[in-house]
Amino acid sequence: MEKGKITVFSGEGRGKTAAALGTALDAAAEGKTAVIIQFLKGRGLAESIFCKRMEPDIKIFRFEKSEMDYDERSVEQKEDDISSIRNSLGFARKVLATGECDVLVLDEVLGVIDNKIITVDELHELVEHRGDTEVILTGRVLCGELCTFVDEISQISTVRFKKYE
Repeated sequence: MEKGKITVFSGEGRGKTAAALGTALDAAAEGKTAVIIQFLKGRGLAESIFCKRMEPDIKIFRFEKSEMDYDERSVEQKEDDISSIRNSLGFARKVLATGECDVLVLDEVLGVIDNKIITVDELHELVEHRGDTEVILTGRVLCGELCTFVDEISQISTVRFKKYE
């Protein structure tokens, strides 16, 4: 059986999540299904009424309790959310093991690695169970070790131009 592709959208620029969501929308337009799991994002998209209307083709999940971005949380809030983050990775493992979707987006999972909540090895072990599911990883910081097991990396950067009047 052929393994699904692993794509990374990383970099300091805006648009990583949008690119991942666009891939999920493309899959849904082709009659496929997508699961999106968001990490470290505060409220994220999971509570959006618009996102609920995309179900069952696209399902969005967020397991963390805090509505603030991870960097804005207190040490105590971060500690509370670490078990929720680990639970969401367990959920991702179940999604991959059961073949529940055609595309799995792990939005800001690179930040989970950067914050030392999981290791690159743990992420690698997780995505090894993907079967033919396409997996998309997003985040700002690209760890070089990821390059050993991903298929494609898109670096997103913002270019600012001076406006002339």
